[in-house]
Amino acid sequence: MGTLLYIRLIGFTAGTLLMLFWMVVILGYRRQRNFERVFFFVCLALFLFYAGSLLALNAQIYYAQPPEILNVFSWSVLCLGLCLLPPLLAHLHLEFAEDRGFIQSPTQKRLWLAAFYAPVIFFVLRVYPLLTTETRFDFLTPGNSLGRGFGVWLAASLLFCAYWEQRFVRKAPELRQEWFHRLLTGLFGAAAVCTAQLHVFAGRFGLRYPSVAAERAWMSSMLVLLPILPLGLLVYYVQRFNFLQIGRQRNLLYAVSVTFFALLYLSLVRRISTWLEPILPPEASAAILLFVLVVFFEPLQRLLGKRLRLTAQAEMDQAQRIAAAIQEVARQGNSDKLKQFVETWLKESLEVANVQLILYNSPAAASGPAAPVEFNIFSIQQMGRTIGVLWVRPHGAMLSGETRAGLEFICEQIPAAFDLCRLIEDKLRLERELAERERMAALGQMAASISHNLKNPLGSIKTILQVQMESRELPESFRVETTMVLEEVNRLSAKLNQLLQFSRPAILGQPEEARCDAGEILREVSEVLRPEADRRGVLLQRSSASAPLSAAIGKESLNDILTNLLVNALDATSPDGHIQVCASLSNGFCTLTVEDDGPGIPSDLREKILQPFFTTKSHGTGLGLAIVARRVSEAKGQLDWQSPVHDGRGTRFLVRLPVAR
Repeated sequence: MGTLLYIRLIGFTAGTLLMLFWMVVILGYRRQRNFERVFFFVCLALFLFYAGSLLALNAQIYYAQPPEILNVFSWSVLCLGLCLLPPLLAHLHLEFAEDRGFIQSPTQKRLWLAAFYAPVIFFVLRVYPLLTTETRFDFLTPGNSLGRGFGVWLAASLLFCAYWEQRFVRKAPELRQEWFHRLLTGLFGAAAVCTAQLHVFAGRFGLRYPSVAAERAWMSSMLVLLPILPLGLLVYYVQRFNFLQIGRQRNLLYAVSVTFFALLYLSLVRRISTWLEPILPPEASAAILLFVLVVFFEPLQRLLGKRLRLTAQAEMDQAQRIAAAIQEVARQGNSDKLKQFVETWLKESLEVANVQLILYNSPAAASGPAAPVEFNIFSIQQMGRTIGVLWVRPHGAMLSGETRAGLEFICEQIPAAFDLCRLIEDKLRLERELAERERMAALGQMAASISHNLKNPLGSIKTILQVQMESRELPESFRVETTMVLEEVNRLSAKLNQLLQFSRPAILGQPEEARCDAGEILREVSEVLRPEADRRGVLLQRSSASAPLSAAIGKESLNDILTNLLVNALDATSPDGHIQVCASLSNGFCTLTVEDDGPGIPSDLREKILQPFFTTKSHGTGLGLAIVARRVSEAKGQLDWQSPVHDGRGTRFLVRLPVAR
């Protein structure tokens, strides 16, 4: 039994440190997933079991008769971990199955969880009588003290895990994961068989030892040390292949691994010093064993230096790939899309919880909003001036060193990317403006050609028809038809004038700044259109300041704006409705308001009303509001509109024009 004792001692020590290692890693790099949370509690349950067993075993070694309070404490910790382990193992596999898409129904998952968690209360309550009645605890096979029901529960949980591992084998995305799940399938199956043999059945499974007690001792030892193999192998998979997607914090894995190996070596030094105490003093043995480490310093330094260099190189390569992708998106000339791409791409590539990019619009705004506590702040500077910040929130408590270095490198590339994006935006805008000017020039040439070829004939036709209308000898039937033809000629002339009005560009290079009295132009236009408003039964109300309103716009352009807005308002207003027009000085602008109480603009048409040639009228050209928008833009003004205005009806247009100096 001496060999078995030391195997259990080393195994419990390694198991305790390994579970503690995994808890530290998960806390340092936790994702917002239930899988990591349940994995943490599985490691916690195994840690309690191994720590309680290790404490009891050390008490047996160092004390001829261990203190009762120490036995009770060890037994309590051990049984707590043992009672929590079966449902947590099942829960862990259900969460992994849900992440992989095996479970579609939440109800099915809840039923399984209820079935596995229900016995926890029964077995936890069963531990208390054992603490008060038992004088000697069975630390070798503690499950027997909880009864055969616990063995059935634990074996069923292990078989359940083996079933899911077999399903994971079939859908593994790569060969490494397939072999890992195959290993877990075999281990869970073997553990279920051993559990059934130890805690359910009293017979043997072919093992031949001098006594049943020795057989059960070896089988129990192998069973409790079984989790160390897959969890130790998982460390390699996470570090090397980013298994379970928690391998981004490689320096955390290195640091925790070195720390726990050091603790394990110190524990080994203490054990060996105890063994050699009859030959050497414990201090001498410890000094020799610690001095031996000096021989390994150079190889370890070389190995760790190479590994850290490769890790840093891999991280910088990834940072350069991210920077190249950002430059590629910057060439599309869309700043908003580039900002969104930087945030999304950094979040996915660096596997962090959240990324926010904030660029300051001016040096005065360089303070920016305050970052939440959980975010890491990276400054974005250009020529010694802060132009923005990058907020990064990791999944865990901190960012790894290589991730931080990669983010700092990317922050150096972001200003150049946005400069390139703005240059391309300006280039695209100039190209669009040039194309628009060329299109308008072509339209102007077409309008001039139409004017030359159609306006004179239309004028002649109109003159002839007017002369015929003045003849008293014209029959009444012909007079009605002639009136209709004359109205159509007037309508064609109006459309031709509107087309010429839209195609005419602004006059550039004027020796003096354009200016006019907005109130006077408003009065003239409203008086011209008042007869038409009266004919339609629409009340046209006008108001303006008594003092002159000098607007920085030409008379003809302002006349185009007001005429088209009022004509549209007349067309939209039903009889007995009213239109209000107003000119005022507001916030340093000359503000013109045209409001009607018509049905308003439908929501599906609001994005189209300013587009040229878009109209909902049977006889419209679709150029009225396009002319208004163009004239306002030429005057460097602002055009806003609101619909509905009151009670789901009405439309209000606001034109803000600069005040003339």
